[in-house]
Amino acid sequence: MARVRVLLVDDDPLVRAGLRLILSSAADIDIVGESDDGIGAVAAVRQHRPDVVLMDIRMPQLDGIAATAALRTLNPAPQIIVLTTFRADEHVVAALRAGASGFLVKDTPPADIINAVRLVAAGDAIVSPSVTRTLLSHFGSTEASERHHRAAQQLAALTEREQEVATAVGAGASNAEIAASLYLSEATVKAHVSRLLNKLNVSNRVQIAILVHDATHA
Repeated sequence: MARVRVLLVDDDPLVRAGLRLILSSAADIDIVGESDDGIGAVAAVRQHRPDVVLMDIRMPQLDGIAATAALRTLNPAPQIIVLTTFRADEHVVAALRAGASGFLVKDTPPADIINAVRLVAAGDAIVSPSVTRTLLSHFGSTEASERHHRAAQQLAALTEREQEVATAVGAGASNAEIAASLYLSEATVKAHVSRLLNKLNVSNRVQIAILVHDATHA
């Protein structure tokens, strides 16, 4: 069984202790390090090479949004789950745009936290596109028109099949569901998703969903 290396980043030592206790109960998860701020998180990722970072959003010096953006530039870049107190928060939207694979509220049940880490390590997202769309529509901004234009141009540059796959990802469909609806093999769908990540210059399925949302909402 492949083991998942996890780094904990939160300025509250009690939160880190709780997460360590929860995740250490899973036989396939190793806690490789901790940090109490975003600056330390970047250094810790360089040192420990985690697969997944659990990242608090609100921290001194460098917050979780800026730290997420910085970590996504690394090669290899870890998957990032942001931690938040609220389910609908403009900071969550900013973190997802910065490259986080999803978010967890801090009162998430232990079993769900463990499952989220496993899912993200495997390359999946842990926030459904429907939740993403709800967040994005709730927290509009003056940049929406510019994002719409840019996203529409990016989608227009895709092949017809790639646009179909991107739209399905944006609707929350799994690879298996996309394969069934488009009469493709799952392997072909995975290849299309990989090409979408490269051509759209995004880091995960959440960002594909965000881009599809931006392209279809002025």
